[in-house]
Amino acid sequence: MDAHDTSGRLEEALDRLHTSGPERRGRLSNHAPMVVEALAAHGQSGGVHRWLDLYEEKLEEFPARLAPVTDANWPEALGDPRRAADWIDHFSRTLADHPWRSVLAEWWPRLLPGLYAGATHPVIRVGHAVRALESGENAPRLTELAHGLGYWAARHLPVSGITALPGAPTAAESLDAVPALEAQEGGYLARLAALRQLPVWAGEVTDPDTAHERLTELVRATTHRYAAHGHGDEIMLVHTATAPNAVLRSLSALPRELWAPSLHAAWTASAAVTAMYTPTDPVAYTPPARLTPEEVLEQALAHGDEHVIKFADTALDVGDDQALTAALRAVEITRPLV
Repeated sequence: MDAHDTSGRLEEALDRLHTSGPERRGRLSNHAPMVVEALAAHGQSGGVHRWLDLYEEKLEEFPARLAPVTDANWPEALGDPRRAADWIDHFSRTLADHPWRSVLAEWWPRLLPGLYAGATHPVIRVGHAVRALESGENAPRLTELAHGLGYWAARHLPVSGITALPGAPTAAESLDAVPALEAQEGGYLARLAALRQLPVWAGEVTDPDTAHERLTELVRATTHRYAAHGHGDEIMLVHTATAPNAVLRSLSALPRELWAPSLHAAWTASAAVTAMYTPTDPVAYTPPARLTPEEVLEQALAHGDEHVIKFADTALDVGDDQALTAALRAVEITRPLV
């Protein structure tokens, strides 16, 4: 986050967005809060409202409330998408009374088994909210964390019954070892239900610092991999990188004993999306020009697609030429926001 950005545009944008629901058309995620945070984090807050004006037609009203979520009944409400508003209200109340890091530490292990929720968008939204709060705490940013945690709780989706296959020494090699889903058809939930086997990588890691190193390696490997494999599904394969990066961003706000479990959950989620959408054949990609990180983000913003901007944000975190090349590949193969 650009600590010198005191324009207030991020806060204005979040206030504007918190009257909207976390989803649209029944299941598609509202990406706007994540995008505006990414733009502000990289000194592009001047483009926040212009981008929102283009995206605004995709926003839907805040969902109806059913019944309050409480400390006593939350297990029954977990994973019920009809309760999104109730969950957001619950976290809004909780964050008003407790430090946000303690709330995150309490709920992270409860929500982590459901990392697959909403095609990983809820954890990504939480990761953006955590980064914003770590650079400066205020009411709109706390409200954004409540929305992210509430969305994750409402869409919570554990996955079981996956056979463990041998992995490889590196994240990149283990991603190459992920077997493609035999029938790559249907939506995210149908493919996830058909998933039966995944390789295990870094499964032996228990040390927090090693977990941080391996998670950083995973984000780098998945970002690099997109350049050659993104055409398998230019939208969904973005999440192989943005989901573990959201987890990585959250580690510094979490107790160290949660770092290794977070690594393992992030790997399984990335590997699952890889299995569900990876193409049969990779392609060689050479970028049209060698651009600076600032120029890459400007191209992503000009393109406008929410996934392209968030992927460029992750590529800038990785920071090397291969990552920037992957971000340019996303610009090339994804339909622009018009």
